[in-house]
Amino acid sequence: MDSRFESITITKMDQDVKGRRPDEGSARQARTRRTRAAVVEAARSLFVGRGYAATTIEAISDRSDTPQATVYRLFSSKLGILKAVLDVSVGGDDETVAMADRPPVRALLSDDDPKNQLAGFAALLREVMGRVGPVHRILADAARSDEDAASLLAEIARQRHEGQRRIARSLTRSGALRPGIRERDAADIIHAIASPEVYGLLVFDREWSGERYEKWLRSILIDQLLP
Repeated sequence: MDSRFESITITKMDQDVKGRRPDEGSARQARTRRTRAAVVEAARSLFVGRGYAATTIEAISDRSDTPQATVYRLFSSKLGILKAVLDVSVGGDDETVAMADRPPVRALLSDDDPKNQLAGFAALLREVMGRVGPVHRILADAARSDEDAASLLAEIARQRHEGQRRIARSLTRSGALRPGIRERDAADIIHAIASPEVYGLLVFDREWSGERYEKWLRSILIDQLLP
């Protein structure tokens, strides 16, 4: 074979292989994402229906039609699966975008009207809690007997407080807070009133509608924080 032709052929073959790699990588990522989504969906259904303790990796594997080895590779443990269920519940999808960077939250924090800001927060929280509330109760229940679950619950509370403090900081900077209330106080008030525990008490236990919860939250936040 002519050495020049051989060189061109090898180069072209190499280019073809390299050209296929991005597609193969994308297809592999898409499969992994679909598998993760199937496991998360199956786990959520089982956790809500059976509880954390009674749900096994084997049951999640069967429900999601995913080998147990793959489940362990993707999530490491049952608690890892529960964390993934919580993450998807908070954002409403499996995108790796922090809540603070999502358009609804950015719009909320940039609103110049403090009443609109708190009303928007109440509406957003109603939506998020509708997804997160049942799963948070499962984690809280697991935390009573599982040290790792208790650590995860504490970390989620810390993250929630940090995120809610952004609203308090925004109200402070705009001079909208009621006189005598510091940013730290406002953040604590928001953290307490807008907690999953209060949502669960009113919506799950007292059977409030989501609309009633949102109206109550909006009203009490405005009453407590603004002049």
